[in-house]
Amino acid sequence: MDEKMTKIARAETYKKNPLRSKIKSHAASLSAKLQEHQTNIFSPNARKGIRAFTPSEAAKLLGVAEGYLRTAAVELERKAAEGGEQEFSPALAGGRRMYSVQDISAMRVHLDKPARANGRYVPHRREGEGLQILSIMNFKGGSGKTTTSAHLAQYLALRGYRVLAIDLDPQASLSALFGNQPEFDVGPNETIYGAIRYDEERRPIQEIIRGTYIPDLHIIPGNLELMEFEHDTPKALMQRKPDDVLFFARLQAAIQDIRDDYDVVVIDCPPQLGFLTLSALTAATSVLITIHPQMLDVMSMNQFLSMTSALLDEIAEAGAEDRNSWMRYLITRFEPTDGPQNQMVAFLRSMFGEDVLVNPMLKSTAISDAGITNQTLFEVERSQFTRSTYDRALESMNNVNAEIETLIKATWGRS
Repeated sequence: MDEKMTKIARAETYKKNPLRSKIKSHAASLSAKLQEHQTNIFSPNARKGIRAFTPSEAAKLLGVAEGYLRTAAVELERKAAEGGEQEFSPALAGGRRMYSVQDISAMRVHLDKPARANGRYVPHRREGEGLQILSIMNFKGGSGKTTTSAHLAQYLALRGYRVLAIDLDPQASLSALFGNQPEFDVGPNETIYGAIRYDEERRPIQEIIRGTYIPDLHIIPGNLELMEFEHDTPKALMQRKPDDVLFFARLQAAIQDIRDDYDVVVIDCPPQLGFLTLSALTAATSVLITIHPQMLDVMSMNQFLSMTSALLDEIAEAGAEDRNSWMRYLITRFEPTDGPQNQMVAFLRSMFGEDVLVNPMLKSTAISDAGITNQTLFEVERSQFTRSTYDRALESMNNVNAEIETLIKATWGRS
């Protein structure tokens, strides 16, 4: 009887508020299904990890020849067994060593010990080199922004840099890629909102940083809580006290508290031009705008650039500082055989010249299929795809990331 009455009550509510009821119902159903999907992929006690790397992959990440890596691995294995070095124990598969991220990190420290190495293998910032804060953004969703952010953060960490990834998008796709489900694993005040909010519940940024399964790569996850900053800011502007930090400087101020702990900060911005995105623009020392080379996307980017320009003028008058070293456009989801896309890329290059990265990020089933299980190309097993499909996607991604790494090093004055 009670169940019948409940159904009648729900039906009456639906009649009165059909849209609200439908959205609430769909949200609950989708949330349950996504949790079921997540449980099927990873058991409740499972921890997200990253695959082992082949000798050729490890050698490329370390920047050495494969033969030299084999020699150094034998030496480091011997020293580790004697207790003179940190743990190093590559697994054997098919008669060859397979290197974990921990093995690669240990090898990097080992190779960097001789004085002649001079930081070649552990490329941390040196005295006088500023923290690089890279904001990745676009006004339009689906431009490859989060995919770019995740792979860039992992690539730089695997190359030996100390990296902090900040998920500034309330949809929190970057967090999910790093194994932090926004609905279940990220609680109140555990996003960057906790460090930039306006009330007494604000907490130090150090308390919300989380480790990941890659050494020297940390993350501040996101969830819908980030929208609170968009809602709070207008009220804070109206009730502002003389000593309050304005909204556009709050993220920058929070990051400054941990500036000595990292070399690069990668910020995945929301696909809208709100207070969060303006905060990321103010904090950034460099900006990467992802663009899918189709007319509708380029038209949307035109609106984004116009609005951004006007808003930056406004906050500059309020005291915002321009700290930007470079801005680049990254062509994403590019299909080389698509004639109209090639025309659009040529159009963008003719207009913006060197501000468009030389290397595009190719569209690939390897990237999209890996995303189904919340994995990146560095995490997914190569055997899941045909060799050419996977290698082509990874080469494209690595070329893009290497070009960005070169820009970062150039900002530091390194060759």
